[in-house]
Amino acid sequence: MSSVKRNSSEYQEKTFDVASETYEPSIATNEGHGKCSSFMAYWNVVCVVAGTGALGLPYALKQGGWFGLFILFLSWAMSIYTGILLVRCLYAKPGHRMTTFKEISTTCFGPVGGWVTFFFLAWILLGAPTLYMVLAGQNLSQLCQGTAAELNQKYWTIIMCVVVGIPFVLVKSMKEVAWMSAFGSFATVVVILIVLVMACMDESAQMAKGVIHDPVVWDQFPAALATISFSFGGNVIYPHVEASMAKPRQWPWVITAGLSTCAFLYLLCAVPGYYIYGRDTISPIYNNIPEGVGQTIAIVLITVHVLMAAPLLTTALSLDLEDMFNITVDRFGKLKEFIIRACLRVAIIVVIAVIACFVPYFSLLMGLIGSFSNCVLIFVFPVLYYFKLTGFRNKPIYEIAWCFLTILLGIVGLIFGTKDAIEGLIEATQSGSSQ
Repeated sequence: MSSVKRNSSEYQEKTFDVASETYEPSIATNEGHGKCSSFMAYWNVVCVVAGTGALGLPYALKQGGWFGLFILFLSWAMSIYTGILLVRCLYAKPGHRMTTFKEISTTCFGPVGGWVTFFFLAWILLGAPTLYMVLAGQNLSQLCQGTAAELNQKYWTIIMCVVVGIPFVLVKSMKEVAWMSAFGSFATVVVILIVLVMACMDESAQMAKGVIHDPVVWDQFPAALATISFSFGGNVIYPHVEASMAKPRQWPWVITAGLSTCAFLYLLCAVPGYYIYGRDTISPIYNNIPEGVGQTIAIVLITVHVLMAAPLLTTALSLDLEDMFNITVDRFGKLKEFIIRACLRVAIIVVIAVIACFVPYFSLLMGLIGSFSNCVLIFVFPVLYYFKLTGFRNKPIYEIAWCFLTILLGIVGLIFGTKDAIEGLIEATQSGSSQ
């Protein structure tokens, strides 16, 4: 262990320069990279990051006022910075590239640190599909209202869980259908454009009613931060995207371009949405626009998207658990392995269905997931890894200040955002209101 520390210390003086455009010798000796072009890596980042989080951003501005735009800009800049740091930390050991978030944490803080990281990762991988099932159930209930297929939201949520659960249980790996992420990105862009056009068409009617905006709402700042951080949640997949690149030295440019594209799309949705609907903004934003073909298309596209995205996330969680418990064909045989794996995956989808049925609140769940997991994984852990592996003394004061601000933002979102989300969920559950 001491030799690893000495090697890491010797390596860090050469490698961990955030301003550097190249990675240094260790990355050149690594042979674990794929042949994906930098453009495809950029596209992968956009596909994974740009998703349903965009639908809650106008509501985030309602929570934080126009000051929320500053939070959005800060989150964008910090997400790029920590995304670069996270990948650089993969090369802390000369000649060896770590592969996962959990492995970095274990290297830095031992097995306990690795398990703490896994807990937060599992929270996302379980919480995001739950959020998607809530949204799918809500959308189907809304679409089928007044028709022969009319059912309440809880029944539709259960049906959607069954639909998602079938491929999840039967297909061991979802790598063959990675195109689902591309569809999700396409769906998000189309829905944002629909919201933009329909909201602008609705502007005069809303302005006639009198739209109220707030410059800043300080007591809702953590909740706004939580929703925004959910929208930039991609750290879990960054090591895998970088590993696929034929030119991994270009990762800083890839993540900068990818997250900048996402931020641009978010602004297209957030600014007009909050400007036109003000304090009446709700989440998801397409429920604000006038009813009609546009709203229906938006609802259908997002519903199909979440039904495709959910199996990818649940499969990632299941594969981690199967690896943890050593559920393999070599150990159990083909039939027994399938039965054990199927039972584990059925249990996961049942847990998701139960939570989605009893906590059917989209915006509050988004806030809880964003504050409790994304704030830590995006703003806190990468910086802690960076300092643990490289120390403080070789850093300029402005970088230390920036890192401190990044950690502070993450902790504020974690503590106060989680508190606000839990209080909101308790209040909504007791009153039986939908949010």
